[in-house]
Amino acid sequence: MGCAIQRTPFFTQLMDYTLRKNEKLRSRTAINRLFDEGKSLMAFPLRAAYRLREPGENNVQFLVTIPKKRIRKAVNRVTLRRRVRESYRLARRELLTPVLEQHGAGVDIAFVYLDSTPAPYSVIQEKMASLLTRIAQAVADGDLASNPQDQQQ
Repeated sequence: MGCAIQRTPFFTQLMDYTLRKNEKLRSRTAINRLFDEGKSLMAFPLRAAYRLREPGENNVQFLVTIPKKRIRKAVNRVTLRRRVRESYRLARRELLTPVLEQHGAGVDIAFVYLDSTPAPYSVIQEKMASLLTRIAQAVADGDLASNPQDQQQ
């Protein structure tokens, strides 16, 4: 006999915070299309390139990149990647997901770390919230860029 997990409200709430493999942006063509056709926003030390699309299996797919040219040590790149991924995981549910569901849109996002020194988690968390809010506003406005002066070409 198998042991079934009870689906309590607390358990269901925890499931909303999990990152699944299919939420990661892995398709080479989708990544190329994101950087070719997408818009970008910056909140130093992060830059977010995003592209609106039709909602598929997931409303949001994302990737995180920490350039080796800026952060030379692998241990620091891994630490930063974890910080960016964690700040995204915690902020997306409140800031981005409801707007995408309301407007029936999907979005691909790439987060690029720009600084040459590792930033503390609190700074990354603050900047991630700022970026996700601005992307949500762009989705709500039906525009690919929320503010022309924030665009990076």
